[in-house]
Amino acid sequence: MRLEDLNWMDVEKYLQHEDRLMLVIGATEQHGYLSLLTDIKIPLALADSASQATGVLVAPPLNFGSSPYFLSYPGTLSLRVSTLIAAVEDIVRSAYGHGFRRVLIINGHGGNSPARGHLHEVNNDLPDLKLNWYDWWLSHSIEAVAVRHNLKPSHANWLEAFSFTVVGEMPEENKTPPRVPRAIVDSKTARQVYGDGSFSGPYRVSDEVMHEIFAAALEDILQMLKFD
Repeated sequence: MRLEDLNWMDVEKYLQHEDRLMLVIGATEQHGYLSLLTDIKIPLALADSASQATGVLVAPPLNFGSSPYFLSYPGTLSLRVSTLIAAVEDIVRSAYGHGFRRVLIINGHGGNSPARGHLHEVNNDLPDLKLNWYDWWLSHSIEAVAVRHNLKPSHANWLEAFSFTVVGEMPEENKTPPRVPRAIVDSKTARQVYGDGSFSGPYRVSDEVMHEIFAAALEDILQMLKFD
């Protein structure tokens, strides 16, 4: 159940018996042969599946994140970190003002981590608010699937190549990890280093493995929605 499918009166009724909300945040950035909105499509699909199982409402996703290192790839649209932090805080405070007291943020993009840190400060201001944050690709459950199949997760490689994120013809070969000169690089250097945008490894694996990945992440979310 998405907020976009309801009117304000529906939300008022929802809040009479439920105070949970899922907020999806991600990015619009290059993902090699995958959709520029891969970092939104994956967590949103997970949120929709979790909503179908629990009835918890899904807020409209924040489609933009902080991706300054990919700005030399056409299509990448990046927020400043300060803008991202302010946007996430404003959304959370708005939800709180209506009566939402348990908010799970499902994040699809590593560059958004500063917003997570800032939410500790927000939570101090709103002590009766229960917040949680889920970086799906960093989950121990996802790591277990990768280890079981002898695969290494990375940006824009097999890990994110779901049927609903692939938009181009995928190379068959594995990509050799490039030499990264330093931890922080400008966007032009990043494009020179990463080329097509995938960091390394297989571009795609079997549907069976991807089903395992999705199921593992979904189970994580279902457990987190309990807000134990």
